Amino acid sequence: CVQTADQCWFPVAFHHVHLSHRLPVCLSEVLMNTKMETSDLRWTNHPADDPQWDEVSGLDDESNSVRTYEICTPDSPSSYWLRTRWIPRRAATTIYVEIRFSMMECSGLNRRHCKETFNLYYYQSDSDEATPTHPSWMENPYTKVSTVAADHLRRIGGDRRSNVKLLRLDQLRGAGLYLAFQTQGACMALLSVRVFYRKCPTLHRAFASFPETIPHSLVEQVTTAGVCVENAVTPPGEQSRPPTMLCGEDGQWVGQPTSSCACRPGYEAGETDVRCRACPSGQFKAASGPGGCGPCPANSNTLIPGSAYCPCRPGYHRADSDPPHTACTRPPSAPRSIVSQINDTSVTLEWSEPLERGGRGDLTYTVLCSLCGTGLVASCSPCDDSVLYRPAQRGLTHRRVVVWGLRPHTKYTFTIQSMNGVSALSQSEPASDRVNVTTSRDVPAPVSGLRRVAASETSLSLEWNVPVLQNQYQILDYQLRYSPKWQYVSSRSSSVVLTGLQRAGQYQVQVRARSQAGYGSFSAESSFNTLPDGVGHSQMALTGVLVSMAILLLIAIVIVAVYSMKVYIDPFTYEDPNEAVREFAKEIEASFVKIEEVIGAGEFGEVCRGRLRVPGRKENYVAIKTLKGGYTEKQRRDFLSEASIMGQFQHPNIIHLEGVITTSCPVMILTEFMENGALDSFLRMNDGQFTTIQLVGMLRGIAAGMKYLADMSFVHRDLAARNILVNSNLVCKVSDFGLSRFLTENSSDPTYTSSLGGKIPIRWTAPEAIAYRKFTSASDAWSYGIVMWEVMSYGERPYWDMSNQDVINAIEQDYRLPPPPDCPSSLHALMLDCWQKERANRPRFCDVVASLDRLIRNPVSLKVTHQDGPSPSQPLLDQRVPPPLSACGSVSEWLRAIKMERYEQSFLQAGFTSLDVVSQINTEDLLRVGVTLAGHQKKILSSIQTAEVKRAPGWSNAQQNQSSSS
Repeated sequence: CVQTADQCWFPVAFHHVHLSHRLPVCLSEVLMNTKMETSDLRWTNHPADDPQWDEVSGLDDESNSVRTYEICTPDSPSSYWLRTRWIPRRAATTIYVEIRFSMMECSGLNRRHCKETFNLYYYQSDSDEATPTHPSWMENPYTKVSTVAADHLRRIGGDRRSNVKLLRLDQLRGAGLYLAFQTQGACMALLSVRVFYRKCPTLHRAFASFPETIPHSLVEQVTTAGVCVENAVTPPGEQSRPPTMLCGEDGQWVGQPTSSCACRPGYEAGETDVRCRACPSGQFKAASGPGGCGPCPANSNTLIPGSAYCPCRPGYHRADSDPPHTACTRPPSAPRSIVSQINDTSVTLEWSEPLERGGRGDLTYTVLCSLCGTGLVASCSPCDDSVLYRPAQRGLTHRRVVVWGLRPHTKYTFTIQSMNGVSALSQSEPASDRVNVTTSRDVPAPVSGLRRVAASETSLSLEWNVPVLQNQYQILDYQLRYSPKWQYVSSRSSSVVLTGLQRAGQYQVQVRARSQAGYGSFSAESSFNTLPDGVGHSQMALTGVLVSMAILLLIAIVIVAVYSMKVYIDPFTYEDPNEAVREFAKEIEASFVKIEEVIGAGEFGEVCRGRLRVPGRKENYVAIKTLKGGYTEKQRRDFLSEASIMGQFQHPNIIHLEGVITTSCPVMILTEFMENGALDSFLRMNDGQFTTIQLVGMLRGIAAGMKYLADMSFVHRDLAARNILVNSNLVCKVSDFGLSRFLTENSSDPTYTSSLGGKIPIRWTAPEAIAYRKFTSASDAWSYGIVMWEVMSYGERPYWDMSNQDVINAIEQDYRLPPPPDCPSSLHALMLDCWQKERANRPRFCDVVASLDRLIRNPVSLKVTHQDGPSPSQPLLDQRVPPPLSACGSVSEWLRAIKMERYEQSFLQAGFTSLDVVSQINTEDLLRVGVTLAGHQKKILSSIQTAEVKRAPGWSNAQQNQSSSS
């Protein structure tokens, strides 16, 4: 199996030394090998009446008996064909044909028509259908592979050296094929023919396992899904996607797995990246990933291999916020040496830190207060809410607290608890210490009878009753506080005058008395007002000031609006167009740009994806439009005009211009890179995969961008889904401003030449713009309605296959596009508003944005759809029902008719080769075939169900004829 052309490889190791070299092997599946045949090959000769290919027995290079074919017609220029039997292709799309042959040298034969080459052809078919006369013996319908020439020619009496040629056949579609050999005057022998395809071998890499896989062509780029090896998982953030790899056409795995696997918690990598082994006892690994196992943290251990964490030993704990790699800790011991200092009816408590903090740094303290009675049997109860603590009662980080609001001559017990993050996990009470205190003095009772004696616009005169004392102490003074800022005033008598107050102001006032025992408690709040004298004159003056300020503010707003309003400037109004480029577009050094791949073609040159790395800024992807060589100065000016236009816009729904490169070749325009490309193709690729609210969100973004352009007095002129770009977050951005001034022909979007000249995209253009070249924001609104229809129909072509002239005639007769399937009625109504014949009646883009915002805020309104289909006034559009099965001649034709031709090969490979079999298909069958998109399933099943209805009893001939005509 060693063939230099196979180029398959595998890593090897000798004597435990891993080599980086790879040795060639073959991993292939043989479809036909004449060396292994033990009976006649019975291949077909042509012409049948003059067969020149002779089947004979011979010996190969190892002296094994093999069947060969020989021909020698150096005197005849006629073509002689030899065709193999039908060779099943199985699942391969690319196969290889290895031909071993010998060829006589023509100079030794000295024949006029002698040749030293032969031709190889193939013919694809889904079954063994060939006959001596079918297919016709000519290049078409056969497909030519190559003209094969010998590297070694035999001479009469010379050595018997043979030739080996390896030829490749790709993009195969039929279930099998025939090989055909054609000669014209050659004298040769086919010693052996081997037909095989390559396979990527079973692979274990990056903790993922990939099965033996048949490669696909580079065009299809089909990846193979693997699975994580035992005890490996997809790391967080990979969205649980299975790892995938690409099996190359040459039977080699390409690159590294996507969404690679990693050893799960409790397991680490073995000697290689193909096995995860369990952490041994006493070790753990908390998270999945490349890290290794580590020893259990302090005060924890595990006896179970493969542990993701180590349980704490008895008496030790981890808090919920502690990561698994932290040591286990325990609650602290009790605080020590509590000291109390009594001040009448307040107490200051201080204490020392516990001897044992428990191994943690989050130590806090809690103060508990109990009021205890007197007598032989003293009972205690928790203090009520009148007892206050400064700075707090719980969660103290400092070892000092002041407690006030206590009763005089009362015994209290204060308990100080020490706690940390694991105290709540312990089954025992927090460690604590306590102290008993007794308050000593009587403070004055609360003041009563607070009243207003007199008042003015800015002052209040207040007085109150003198509290009655029950002991020998005298009232020393009073303290009064008043809102709104709680200012304090002292008075030696039972009255006070508050000055400096606001006119007609309301104030909340409290007062308390102080004796030798300290302050009593504040009285209840009382409300007092200053007088509103002179209020009329004051209000008039205030009103005048406010009116003046309002006028000045309005004038300022107008001035700012006038000078800050940004208006679009046409770059073609510049005498030197290069000046417009310099003003609106930033010049970028060519060295900052790295082109990675070509992603398309534009009007002036190629469109590429690349990276832009400006010093001091983060590297990011950009789209690059290039100007091809050999351009004229006008082409260069027209090319850069788009940058001059785009550079004037700054909006999240307008494509952003990064800059231009004009000082080197090629000339480039750099814009932000939109990962999902054009909106129309993006929707077609994801048919049925978005919710209505997501589609409305896309439309809202487009409308916001157009509102911005309209506010700048800019008319786009070519608004269509193909000119809307979509990024990875489904944000839609208006782009392609090159056609907004000069509309050009596009092969994929035919245009119609108006009577005034110029090319116009008819299907998206308003009637007045087609007839009179009247382009305004109102004509952009018409185009926006078409874009709405494109979005809600997932990229369907407006007006389908109607000609441009038919579209113009239909619009003049007031025909309008019907609602797409499942389109909310409110959205279709907005489309119809955009398609008003009178442009003045069409909504402005600010109205469109407001309407869409209302729909987004009220999603229920988006659930109302047209139940009965298009109205009778729209017969133009009743012909758009997908054709049923009965109208098609084959499965392939039916799939193409419903635009599902991408699944043609999958259907045929799964055995759905006839329309009768397809008519019985269900959702499970579609999943098996590979139709996983819900929108595609719905479209396929809808077409099948339509066929079932038309075959059902009761479907009249008249109805069938009507359906066919429509």
